[in-house]
Amino acid sequence: MSADVQPVTSQAASDAPGHEALIEELVPAQEALVRAAYRLIASKGIERTTLQDIAHAAGVSKALAVYYFKTKENLLLATIRWVLARVAERMTGVVASVEAPEQKVQAMVDAIFVDPRRNRDFYLAYTALIGEAARNERFNELNVTFRSIMNAAYADLIRSGEGSVFVVDDVEEAAMGVRALIDGLFLQWLEESDWSALHERYKAMCARAILRYLGAAEAPASSSGDAA
Repeated sequence: MSADVQPVTSQAASDAPGHEALIEELVPAQEALVRAAYRLIASKGIERTTLQDIAHAAGVSKALAVYYFKTKENLLLATIRWVLARVAERMTGVVASVEAPEQKVQAMVDAIFVDPRRNRDFYLAYTALIGEAARNERFNELNVTFRSIMNAAYADLIRSGEGSVFVVDDVEEAAMGVRALIDGLFLQWLEESDWSALHERYKAMCARAILRYLGAAEAPASSSGDAA
């Protein structure tokens, strides 16, 4: 891997790449820095996190962080790319492992709502990315790529039941709606003072909301008869 982290281009995003577009090979010291940076972004935010903070949390010198990533921006980009790749890979892999459209929705929600702490850390980091994306083109390119990957995955899920279980006018538009439901519920969940205890409630609410939005609430019971 080069010292400078190369952003994914907008052209790649427009072609709806798979999660592989986000994956970069990291040596152990790089991964330690990335993991430390992720924890700090979630707890302190991007602006308050320094290279020295990250190096200290990773148990390495600041000089080593500079050697591998050159700048704080490069390290933060690598960090967010790393976590977005993991989220996209987990979600797409789980959804592909089941057949029934309604089960795909539940599998997707299960893969996204993993546990309270991990979800809180991710969405705090992701909202930080969105804020940076509004001001920094490199962060914007990364966010566009992730959004393209996730919207394409949601569209594939919808197509698996289109015309039989799901009733939508436009698949691509419906995929954007699914993403809006997921992100919107997560943002509301983040605002809860008792966010940990309410995690399962929001998870169940998300699955119901997506199925209703896609028209599956009125689907025949036999269409989900194999659901666990």
